[in-house]
Amino acid sequence: MKSWIIKTLLLVIAVVALAGCSSNASGEEGKPKKITLDYAHYSPTSLVLKEKGFAEELFKKEGIEIEFVLSQGSNKALEFLNSKSVDFGSAAGGAALMAKAKGSPIETVYIFSKPEWTALVSTDSAIKTVNDLKGKKVAATLGTDPYIFLLRALEENGLSGKDVEIINLQHGDGAAALLSGEVDAWAGLDPHMAKVENNSGANLFFRNADFNTYGTLNVRSEFAEKYPEYVTKVIEVYETARQWAIDNPEETAEILAKEAQIDLDVAKIQLERNDFSTSKPGDEQRTAIKAAGDVLKSEGILETKTDIEKVVNELINPDFFK
Repeated sequence: MKSWIIKTLLLVIAVVALAGCSSNASGEEGKPKKITLDYAHYSPTSLVLKEKGFAEELFKKEGIEIEFVLSQGSNKALEFLNSKSVDFGSAAGGAALMAKAKGSPIETVYIFSKPEWTALVSTDSAIKTVNDLKGKKVAATLGTDPYIFLLRALEENGLSGKDVEIINLQHGDGAAALLSGEVDAWAGLDPHMAKVENNSGANLFFRNADFNTYGTLNVRSEFAEKYPEYVTKVIEVYETARQWAIDNPEETAEILAKEAQIDLDVAKIQLERNDFSTSKPGDEQRTAIKAAGDVLKSEGILETKTDIEKVVNELINPDFFK
């Protein structure tokens, strides 16, 4: 009798175990418990996504938790990706290229905007051209689009990074250093740049939107390989947020002003410098990012043996975009 009871219990345990395995095979193994997204003041699309709850709404049905982490610059977003603190990070295309060339396992799967988010800024009336920067102190955040923008501006005018003293400061600190006179110029980034321009009358003495390398959303390659379906779903909610921003410019400006703690007028200036019409990564982004890579290579930031075109092609991945 005892033998029969033991056999019956073992059979029940086996059935339960098989049922558990079947449940995992039917999808539990194929989806994450949590997806961590960054948000950034230089990415209005991410702010709309965070504010409106589009991601939470979609993924709640599948029991997937959504967490948002603030990135204060492309360098921070890429650090978060490297440390697996986020699954998706917002960065300038040129900054993402630098990270990829140095071994960071990331892929660009979405374009959140084409911005003119950087320019060279000064409060010194004697600085009117890029050539006036020779021998001067210029604040810039290493590993970000403003830093690359500065290098390209110098190169275009027959100078290099060695002709100026680059002071490595996060974007907000760079703005403060400019206003306090600690530096002569600053490679700015919105919304800080828009605030300085609007509130202090600082001069954006060199602008070139074509030197910007797009706002890119990057995913950890490990996440993409493990959960390809969910990369596409994140793109889906980003598309919802992008379209909402296009349809609701006033409210988008209000969201930006609140999150970045800036005046509404400043937020509107920043949004005017963003083109939200492109979202699928492709040849235009490859061309812009390759040009940034070439100057990084000539400046010695990237190794001379780096095959820029190869790295760009490995970085830009439109396959998840549907």
